[in-house]
Amino acid sequence: MASTFKPIDLMTPEDYANIGLRCGLEVHQQLLTERKLFCRCPAGRYSDDYDAVILRHMRPTLSEMGEYDGTALMEKKTRKNIYYRIHQDTVCTYEMDDTPPFFMDGQALDIGLEIALLLRLNMVSELHIARKQYLDGSIPTGFQRTTILGVDGWIPYRGRRIGIRQLGLEEDACREVSDVGHDRVYLTDRLGMPLVEPVTEPDMRTPQEAAEVAQIIRMLCRSTGKVRTGYGAARQDVNVSVKGGTRVEIKGVPQISRIPALVYNEAMRQCSLLRIRDRLKACGVTSETFRFQVQDVTRTIAKTDHEPIGRALREGHRVKCVCLKGFAGILSEPTQEDTLFAKEFSDRVRVIACLTQLPNIIHSDTASEALSGRTWKALRRKMNTGPQDALVLVWANEDDAATACNEIAIRAREATEGVPSDTRQALKDGTNGFERVLPGAQRMYPDTDLPPLAVSQSKLERIAARLPEYVWDREARYRKMGLPEDVIDPLCTSPRADVFQRIVEELKVHPVFVSVVLCQRMKAFRRRNLDCASLTDDEIYEVFKRYAEGKLAREGVPLVLRRILEEQERPAGEGSRVATAINELNFQPLPNGEASARLDSVLAEVDDNRFPTCEKKHRSLMGMLMKDLVGCVEGAQLANELRRKVGDWERDEGVCETGWKADR
Repeated sequence: MASTFKPIDLMTPEDYANIGLRCGLEVHQQLLTERKLFCRCPAGRYSDDYDAVILRHMRPTLSEMGEYDGTALMEKKTRKNIYYRIHQDTVCTYEMDDTPPFFMDGQALDIGLEIALLLRLNMVSELHIARKQYLDGSIPTGFQRTTILGVDGWIPYRGRRIGIRQLGLEEDACREVSDVGHDRVYLTDRLGMPLVEPVTEPDMRTPQEAAEVAQIIRMLCRSTGKVRTGYGAARQDVNVSVKGGTRVEIKGVPQISRIPALVYNEAMRQCSLLRIRDRLKACGVTSETFRFQVQDVTRTIAKTDHEPIGRALREGHRVKCVCLKGFAGILSEPTQEDTLFAKEFSDRVRVIACLTQLPNIIHSDTASEALSGRTWKALRRKMNTGPQDALVLVWANEDDAATACNEIAIRAREATEGVPSDTRQALKDGTNGFERVLPGAQRMYPDTDLPPLAVSQSKLERIAARLPEYVWDREARYRKMGLPEDVIDPLCTSPRADVFQRIVEELKVHPVFVSVVLCQRMKAFRRRNLDCASLTDDEIYEVFKRYAEGKLAREGVPLVLRRILEEQERPAGEGSRVATAINELNFQPLPNGEASARLDSVLAEVDDNRFPTCEKKHRSLMGMLMKDLVGCVEGAQLANELRRKVGDWERDEGVCETGWKADR
């Protein structure tokens, strides 16, 4: 199976079919609401400032069936100190579990129902709030309130359907600031903000399909104009499995462009883990026959030159050695791009034993890179082991070292079984690392603070009556109109899509011109820190109406819009902001013949000897004229008049009527 893996650019759908690749998505999209989901704190106010710090320690609780969730038990081993930096403007006592929740925010519910209807889900008639346990500290209460809005929907993709298993509405978690040793620090400004979570079926068969489907869901959510945008406002969890493997979740991918490499590497990793399992089995190492031993080797290695161990010894820490029977050569097996199997052990030690300073282990498969051959021989004598066994060294205080050794043994035993069910961290190089054990159903239980909430048919009908056009239908229509590729996606998801259609249909303005103004020019305004959201659709329509009626030149349209945004603080009672901006810019249509007369006046004053080529003469004259006439006359009209009077250097193959040769 390993031979199937070629460089990612050379992999084909047939290659992925051979390994049985399956992918699913969980897309977390923040909603554009004024308040948080279960309290009345404002949403969307981010700040690194804080007024106080709260320290908490998490502990697992039994589920309704009297069971502990595996993830919760894993988090208990870490013995983390969780610090919350809180700001009085964005957090209340609800987030700290000192006040019961308010009823669900109505604005968030309506947006969630709208997205659920767009996903063609079967809507639930009654919402039941559940608690989802999180003991990593990302939620101070230890659980997240969540509910399901609908199930069994679908979206179209390349002539087939991608199933949408469900859509959840839930609270967002804290922002992590740092995680060093046993101390983890969070900011709580994002905590409790409402988000929806569409969950797909595992219907994607290649890494590229996973990214493309994520993009469709992203655009569908954005087409409502009611979700937050920007880095971190949408995050994808990618579920990956191969034939013989198991579902592994790659958590919190912030950019869709990173999904293909992450899926590719996880597929490679699972195939490699299956190969490692088979190799161990061939050597007689199975989960039943697996053996290991642990000893303190601090004295044996006391004179080492290896700086990480030497530093640990100077700090009074202990060095432990784990002997994995029959594992010689296994830890140097490749699993992902530029990644060896030993990293699986290092990750477990980093996360669970909290040994975050790397390197945190060394092993005998790369003996010459860390310790001398003489030292490894001494260790083998101490452990009474042979060349067929692998040695792993770890250093820490007594408690953390014991935890680390236990986790190394657990991960080695899992290697005899194949692919463990993990939640993995998405790394920037396209690989992934261990984050926690994959949660099970035991972490979900009913919330006792909130009653069920009925979703009336009249509410659904009201929302369905104003659903936006499907984003894929918009995209097809825009391509048929001939819009530039770089404006199609932004316009498909823009809240200005409706006014674009209105301008094109009612005023008969060319769609390319309208789309460029609404996308590219508005983007330029935002870069000038202008608040484009303050510009109403009616004002945009009025500006284009003036253009369509010949009362405003083409070049004047974006200038008027920018003037409105720059002069927002106008006294009340001054009338239309559009009319005021046009008057201030003095954009008045020229009488018939005035543009030609202005051109004649400029030509009479121009010295032809200033221009070495005809092309430069045209450009210079256009610049001089448009400086005074922008917004009052069409640039194309003026250019045609200029060509008529001084010649067309392009048409005449670079030769002006004056006989100059254009420098082309």
